[in-house]
Amino acid sequence: MIQVGDKLPDVNVTVAAADGHKTVGTGELFAGKKAVLFALPGAFTPTCSAAHLPGYVVAFDQFKAKGIDLVACLSVNDAFVMDAWGKSQNAEYLTMIADGGAAFTKAVGLVLPTGDFGGERSQRYAMLLDDGVVKVLNVEEGGKFEVSNAETLLAALG
Repeated sequence: MIQVGDKLPDVNVTVAAADGHKTVGTGELFAGKKAVLFALPGAFTPTCSAAHLPGYVVAFDQFKAKGIDLVACLSVNDAFVMDAWGKSQNAEYLTMIADGGAAFTKAVGLVLPTGDFGGERSQRYAMLLDDGVVKVLNVEEGGKFEVSNAETLLAALG
């Protein structure tokens, strides 16, 4: 599993954007930026839709005020789902990342196997990045939602 101090692996993901979907390497996406990356098991799922993503939508301006250049949400879903979910959650200022084949999730060692329910998904986590280097990593334990929320990451920024 990726650790604090590690550089993110450079893996292609798809960013759902207003002008269409584009494939980009995570190395390029996070290069030269102070960023928040949070990941969750699935778009349109209960905790993800009721609390996790909405918390970052509400806190977006606070992250910007603390010098964060990019707030990104990642899930092992396709770009169409991530785009629709972002729109339904008023997340237009967040970068919605589709890790359709779980390549990034596997590369960082944060796979959540869900069997027939959804296959390989991402564990629920949040990280602070500086130029692609992990500065804070908060990974949730089995089904919990306590350390990957927006408030916890805002507190880590001081």
